[in-house]
Amino acid sequence: MDDSAAVDVDFGESGLVPAVAQDAENGEVLMLAYVSPEALARTRETGRAHYYSRSRDELWEKGATSGHVQSVAEVRVDCDADTLLYLVDQEGGACHTGHRSCFYRTIEGETVGERVFDPDTVYE
Repeated sequence: MDDSAAVDVDFGESGLVPAVAQDAENGEVLMLAYVSPEALARTRETGRAHYYSRSRDELWEKGATSGHVQSVAEVRVDCDADTLLYLVDQEGGACHTGHRSCFYRTIEGETVGERVFDPDTVYE
């Protein structure tokens, strides 16, 4: 078995796959978003994370508005080729709420993550 062959990502019927963004240095899970074939191609071309917004129905570059970009160190694909892992260097916060990670609270509602910017001033 040749493990060095390029992987064809299975975008399925929806044309999208989930992508987890993880801090390349410390392993912190920062966010989950969806990726289209075009978003993956742009990520690979530019080295910056691109995703597909299901609510806005459009391609977007992480940090284009906020300046909190994700430089992609590596893209990994899971065993079924239907989920991606972006290993990133995160500039500022990953979450639109101002937190470093979108996973900043427990199921009980306790805030456990750090707020690193004020979204009201960034997204005016």
